[in-house]
This record gives sequence, C-alpha cells and structure tokens, in this order.
Amino acid sequence: MDHVTAPELAAWLADPARPRPLLLDVRENWEFETCKIEGSTQIAMNTIPARIEELDEDAEIVCICHHGARSMQVAAFLERNGFTRMTNLTGGIHAWAVQVDSSMPKY
Repeated sequence: MDHVTAPELAAWLADPARPRPLLLDVRENWEFETCKIEGSTQIAMNTIPARIEELDEDAEIVCICHHGARSMQVAAFLERNGFTRMTNLTGGIHAWAVQVDSSMPKY
C-alpha cells in the first residue's frame, strides 16, 4: 500500500498526463454528504466486503476517510483480496480540507 498526502493527491488529480485514480471514499453516507472530493465514489467501510465485486482489481485506487485510519484498513483488506494498486490518503478528508480546499466543511 502506498500513502499520499492531500497536496500530493491534488497535484496528481491536476496532472493531465497521469491517469485519474478511483477515489474510494469509505465514510458513512452522512459524512460523504457533508463534504467530498469531487469525483469520489462512496462505499461505506462496512459494506466493502459485500460490494467488492464492484471494484476493478487492476485499477489505481485511493482510499479516503475522515482522518485516514478507516481508509487504511479498507486498503489493507482490498490488498488481502487481490488488489495491488492501493493508496491511502494520509490525514483523510480533514487533511484535504485543511491543506487543499479551505472552503470545504470540516467536522
């Protein structure tokens, strides 16, 4: 599993030469409705095992949660289940709100 900071992810998403990763937001619905990175796909952590077939094992996936702990657990789970291109957003959506998008609501 790789790790990426919020500014590094922002640069990645802004780089047209780099393929865009799947931004997998594993927070609960209410959290996702409060704030999200544009283009994210939300699948709550507790539903990942039941919905794993919806994900492409070969895709570059960046896991996102509030502070980075749940997303790291999901990334590790996916790796154990054959996914090889997993990245965790260090500091989660909170870091994104503080370091990249100061207009984003914090909770």
